[in-house]
Amino acid sequence: MNEVSLLQSLGQVSASETGQVFRDFLRGHIREMICEVMAAEVTELCGPKHAPSGGDHYRAGSSPGRVLYEGEREQVVRPRVRLKSEDGRSQEVELASYRIAKDPEQLQSQIVQAIVSGVSTRGVEEIKPSSPGVKRSNVSRLWQEAGSKFVEQLRSKDLASTTCCTLMLDGIRLSSEQTAVVALGIDSDGHKHVLDFSLGSSENLEVSRELVGRIVTRGFGCEHRLFVVLDGSDALRGAVREFFADAVVQRCLVHKERNIKGKLSKCHWGELSRLFTRLRSVQGIDAAEEVFSELKGFLEPINAEGYRSLHEAGDDLLALHRLNVPNTLHRSLLSTNAIENSFLNTKRKLGRVTRFRADTDQASRWLSCALLEAEKGFRRISGHHSLKHLIAALQRPGGITK
Repeated sequence: MNEVSLLQSLGQVSASETGQVFRDFLRGHIREMICEVMAAEVTELCGPKHAPSGGDHYRAGSSPGRVLYEGEREQVVRPRVRLKSEDGRSQEVELASYRIAKDPEQLQSQIVQAIVSGVSTRGVEEIKPSSPGVKRSNVSRLWQEAGSKFVEQLRSKDLASTTCCTLMLDGIRLSSEQTAVVALGIDSDGHKHVLDFSLGSSENLEVSRELVGRIVTRGFGCEHRLFVVLDGSDALRGAVREFFADAVVQRCLVHKERNIKGKLSKCHWGELSRLFTRLRSVQGIDAAEEVFSELKGFLEPINAEGYRSLHEAGDDLLALHRLNVPNTLHRSLLSTNAIENSFLNTKRKLGRVTRFRADTDQASRWLSCALLEAEKGFRRISGHHSLKHLIAALQRPGGITK
């Protein structure tokens, strides 16, 4: 189909069919282009038809061939070339242009992208019926290979080359039997990095220790004390203290507010939210302790469990305030929202997986893929210009005062 016939065809079809006409037109031109490139390569090897080069390569006719365009087979006429050997025999030479045009990697990358986007292994065949190797078993095998590369890609990052000042640890529930603990680092410029994850039945000490130990082995560390934000898990705190004894640990205020709210009647939720909002906005330890005293005074007479929950966190609730850094950092570093936001994107990818098999690496493959996809959308944390003050406070001897 040339340009004239294309215009004629467009004038004879409805608006809904216009796209298909264009696609058919492009497919025809791509097919012609591939044939022209193969012909040019044959001429380069053998010389023009009317004046053969007389070298070791010579034309040997043609045969039907198949190339891939947008992951689907296209029939072409493939020119054949043979190469003379010293013993008088000859062997066929595969044209480089034909090898590239039929390369299955382009199809494989499309299949992996389809699965990442939520298409099931069975559904790939439905959206690419004319493509080779899209049976469910082939697609499943391809996804296993691609998923293993995602795990390797995530865990082969050189953590020693990234200077992180903050570490966040939090867990994500994959199923009733599997939980993943994920580590996220924030460097001195405010960029977020997914560091690693560890799988287990819960956020227990062994899983947490394995994760922190692995990122330390891979080079994670900093010259000053580490600032760590946790959701309140004793196991996570224990693992951090084991490897970073002088770390400054901040309890997530969002988690703590949520826990206390669950113990109160709804009529008290508004006042609790107001006080925690003030705690997140005030700057300096003096102002923070004043709000904290108001919180204690509010909870003590109305709910013993809520009052006990507030005290359970101890000094970790005001760790960032004690460093007296600008409150522009509070939005990002007084909670684990930075890592939980990545969990939202991760859950979108994992949402269609109905069962994680604990006896395989299925969960690792899916989680690595989802975390790497989430990392592509990371932006610098709010208040990143003030991180220099945090780093200075962490380097100061005895920087935390009561």
